[in-house]
Amino acid sequence: MTATTTLLVIAKEPRPGRVKTRLTPPFTTAEAAALAEAALADTLAAVAATPARRRVLVLDGAPGRWLPPGFDVVPQCAGGLDERLADAFAGCAGPALLIGMDTPQVTPDLLDVDFHDCDAYFGPAEDGGFWALGLARPEPALLRGVPMSTPVTGAVQRERLLTAGLRVRDLPPLRDVDTAADARAVAALAPDGRFAARLAAWAPAADRRRASR
Repeated sequence: MTATTTLLVIAKEPRPGRVKTRLTPPFTTAEAAALAEAALADTLAAVAATPARRRVLVLDGAPGRWLPPGFDVVPQCAGGLDERLADAFAGCAGPALLIGMDTPQVTPDLLDVDFHDCDAYFGPAEDGGFWALGLARPEPALLRGVPMSTPVTGAVQRERLLTAGLRVRDLPPLRDVDTAADARAVAALAPDGRFAARLAAWAPAADRRRASR
């Protein structure tokens, strides 16, 4: 069904000190970057396994070994997150679904959306943001000016869609990986993924460091 849909992943290159900074402490910057890389790899694997017309990584940084084949890579534009999300949709000619790199528990079933009788998909995040946004007819103005990284980001974005007269279909809420507690909860939801394996490797050392403080 998504064979006519573009799947977008917006992400940062997983470099120490640039990603998952809220994981430090208890994790080191290198460990946090390794967890971010694993989360991104799991996310891209789910997207690669989902039928799509096109798969696009909208990247801040340079691609690495974690990038599977079959993705177009485009750079993020300058500006706030709302501008970068809007610009990602501006590059799409038809239906598109955008997700981030913070939900490694995502599955192809969740991403296999059908825009029949629906104009938009909205995936709320448990922290008040959103993990997925789909538009049958991408309109960048629907994202510009939405306050990002706040407890009301998701509510404001969803209201934007409704105010524009769009028929919105909700996806299940997912938990973003921001903190160590988030990481453990998300890993438990996808125990066979790269993220869970990487967390299992790093968590004992992080726990020892935390206990020694």
